[in-house]
Amino acid sequence: MKKNLLTLLFLCSAIAANAQTTDSTSVKNTKIDGNNELKINLAYTIGGFPEINYERILKDDMSIGLAVMVGLEDDAEYGFGVIPNFRVYFGGKKANGFFIEGNAAVVSSNYGSYYYYDYTTNTSTYYGNKKQTNFGLGAAAGAKFLTKNGFVGEVYLGAGRLFGSDNADAYPRAGVTIGKRF
Repeated sequence: MKKNLLTLLFLCSAIAANAQTTDSTSVKNTKIDGNNELKINLAYTIGGFPEINYERILKDDMSIGLAVMVGLEDDAEYGFGVIPNFRVYFGGKKANGFFIEGNAAVVSSNYGSYYYYDYTTNTSTYYGNKKQTNFGLGAAAGAKFLTKNGFVGEVYLGAGRLFGSDNADAYPRAGVTIGKRF
């Protein structure tokens, strides 16, 4: 019985010792298998309108995401924004390289004081601050870069059109983002 127990203990320790070894080539070729990314848009954050992005990779060449923005200053043009998006990637690696994006948006716009002139009655009316929440559609294009450690960097540029507004308003879709894939 002691011989069987010692033999089993010896085999288990040999297997465990073998599992602890790694060679440098396997570490260098680490594949990032995560399908989730969390990023912050540095360009908007510096401008006083921080944006947090979450992206879920569906396939190697497509993903869906959600960007949430909040205006920190009282006189900011936009109060908040929620932008769901769909991306298609053209790079050779998983969700990496050049991409195009289609997006929708719900954006709260702040308008300062303004006058409205009615030409039919020749009267002008003063309006104070006005806030309006609108829906819009847009597109963007950019590039994503992925490190071996799973850190992500993006650069993208685009715009969208807001519907239901009194003015012909647009919203920007631009950024320099950094984040992590997990």
